[in-house]
Amino acid sequence: MEKTFVIIKPCSLQRGLVGEILSRFEKKGLKIVALKMYRFTKEKCAEHYSHLVSKPFYPIIEKSMMAAPVILVAFEGVDAVEVVRQMTGSTNGRKALPGTVRGDLCMSHQENVIHASDSIENAQAELARFFTAEDFFEYDSPLLSYLYAEDE
Repeated sequence: MEKTFVIIKPCSLQRGLVGEILSRFEKKGLKIVALKMYRFTKEKCAEHYSHLVSKPFYPIIEKSMMAAPVILVAFEGVDAVEVVRQMTGSTNGRKALPGTVRGDLCMSHQENVIHASDSIENAQAELARFFTAEDFFEYDSPLLSYLYAEDE
């Protein structure tokens, strides 16, 4: 099974969307294997967004991500990275398709409710950035045989 990383952003927490966002992924069949509330520091924000830190809009990102706590989540499932990215929708909420998290829940490019890893490699790096081995839980789900065929 593949793991992926999601940040439910401060704007979602402030708007009371955490439960709905988590529920969408759970209903799809993804399993939560790590979950915690976290508050970004300037250092951790710069580390996570290192590819954007030199951009003129980076201070807006930093202010947004430090406005309130975030929810960090590790989801597990077959093709989890791709599935979560598809469900998340386009970065700009105004352009995200209806039915996606962003398409249904936001209107902004920056205040776009969620971050999701964009590759297996980035998921692994982001999971390691925010979680320790002790944060992950393995458990059997009685629904597994109803979610996947035997050969998946």
